Amino acid sequence: YQYLSRYKQKKNLDCFTFVPGRIEGTEKECLACLMEFCQRSSPSWTELSNFTHFLNFQLKKCEKSVFCSTVVGGEFSGF
Repeated sequence: YQYLSRYKQKKNLDCFTFVPGRIEGTEKECLACLMEFCQRSSPSWTELSNFTHFLNFQLKKCEKSVFCSTVVGGEFSGF
């Protein structure tokens, strides 16, 4: 949700890193955001769960990538 809400607001994600335990928004806002980005008109809980697990997996890989680090990331802005 932290990434998706910032992306929706067109904020720069290059300088953002997920902080576990940080609570942002309400449950209703989070669910609405997930449903919007899930790209399904009426997703089931299973579809939302699969979407969030896949997104979480991809974002963890991205955060660990040397290309997205603050050291090398400046050379690959927006990568």
